[in-house]
Amino acid sequence: MKRALYLDQAPGESRGVVTLDGRPERLLIQRTDDPPGQRLGAVLVGRVRRVDRSLASLFIDLGEGPDAVLPLSGAGGLAEGAAIEVEIAAEAHAEKGAVVRLLGPSEGPPRLLRPALALENLLAGFADIAEAAALAIEHALPGGGSIAVEPTRALVAVDVDLGAASGDARRRVRAVNFAAIDHAARLLRLKALAGIVAIDLVGTGHDGAALTAAAKAAFAADEPGVSIGPISRFGLLQLVTPRRFRPVHDIMFGPDGATSPRTVGLRLLRALEREGRADGGARLMAT
Repeated sequence: MKRALYLDQAPGESRGVVTLDGRPERLLIQRTDDPPGQRLGAVLVGRVRRVDRSLASLFIDLGEGPDAVLPLSGAGGLAEGAAIEVEIAAEAHAEKGAVVRLLGPSEGPPRLLRPALALENLLAGFADIAEAAALAIEHALPGGGSIAVEPTRALVAVDVDLGAASGDARRRVRAVNFAAIDHAARLLRLKALAGIVAIDLVGTGHDGAALTAAAKAAFAADEPGVSIGPISRFGLLQLVTPRRFRPVHDIMFGPDGATSPRTVGLRLLRALEREGRADGGARLMAT
């Protein structure tokens, strides 16, 4: 396997793309006005605002943005009001705050101690992605068939479609299911989708051991934190992957599901910059 890394810097935002064997695998977006203390890897002083034992969580005031969540299991008996040093382990998304891990006790008000890595540094450890593929729902599989990846409020649904069948049907079903698992793992990383994932495989009488082994290999890049369940008698493969980055859909679209004005504006700036480089000194008008 061959990975390539690309960095695209433009007014207002930087985009990092990682490709695996020439196909986009991951898309990372940083915008200049995003809170630096909410990015993966940032280290901050936070203050315990609330301990909620019913949710097994502590809510941490980071000084900006929504309260972060610290799992009770990693809190070591902290009380409300305690100042602690934390690291962002998973970025905030939608209306949910970031997840942090405890580094140790601290003092003083909530504040940023160390910003997250710049995008060019993050790219050194990530795989490639492209915006169009990250926002698409349906994706063709090599050799035929397709998968549709759709996030819901509760989980991410991956529907596998056999397509126009030809030749040995049983062999084709097996090949499509293995390809679907491999590409689902890549596309979920590309879209920054995580949590509970349900893959609806085609056919019946699946080779559970072989498909589970394929899933473990396909999602190995998401470790630690991947948990794979058995395949149900209805052909449903369920797994859990760790949530780290804000979904690309949340960044690019508004609450109504349409491309956000901010995204449109940044695309316009990108187009102006591209045309300006191609025709230096020209007078450009953008609408």
